[in-house]
Amino acid sequence: MSEVSRRALIAGVGLAAAVSATGAPAFAAETQVTAPAGLTPDQALARLKQGNADFLAGRLPPVAESDAKRRLATARSQKPFAVLVSCSDSRVPPELLFGRGLGELFIIRNAGNTIDTAAMGSLEYAVGVLGVPLVVVMGHERCGAVDAAISVVEKNTLYPGSIGRMVEPIVPAVLSSRGQPGDKLDNAIKANVLRTVERLRTASEPIVLDPLKSGKLKVVGARYDLDDGRVEFFE
Repeated sequence: MSEVSRRALIAGVGLAAAVSATGAPAFAAETQVTAPAGLTPDQALARLKQGNADFLAGRLPPVAESDAKRRLATARSQKPFAVLVSCSDSRVPPELLFGRGLGELFIIRNAGNTIDTAAMGSLEYAVGVLGVPLVVVMGHERCGAVDAAISVVEKNTLYPGSIGRMVEPIVPAVLSSRGQPGDKLDNAIKANVLRTVERLRTASEPIVLDPLKSGKLKVVGARYDLDDGRVEFFE
């Protein structure tokens, strides 16, 4: 048997072992961990708020949080305390904005901070398997994806490749925010965040809804200001 075939066989056995008799995924035991020290949703949120306050004050996290010792401590398992659904924009790096280190945040990023199948599956894994107590959906000032969705609505703009399909989920937020006082882009950015938050709170699978109902999970929205570095939470 060739090395390639051997690896394929091992991978197939591993996949089969990860499916229970009912057809549901049975994750490996080493991945089934809980949030650090039973952190509550409010404690996790407070940790993020303090981290952003440190970022604003120029207080950088200790080097030890990203050194070899920390890397080795997190190599075999992860215990993040929050999920961040955020934009891919290069100016919005969640770990820096919240002053966090290796293994603390489970980050799902795409242009426009939307939830597709891959993002939802990733979120459900973080909540259902890793025991994360907090999900933050974070938009940001002057988001290009939301601006593109506005252009679709107002100018019937057609974008090449997959860009058009990427901004489609944002269009309902643009429509719902039309006519509101203030900046139309900022209004649409906030509406896009809140729409996703509402979806997660009401239309998710039991793996997310059950901990929400029991108070073990909280889902909140947020907006990052590119100019001053502040994160505003919508609770």
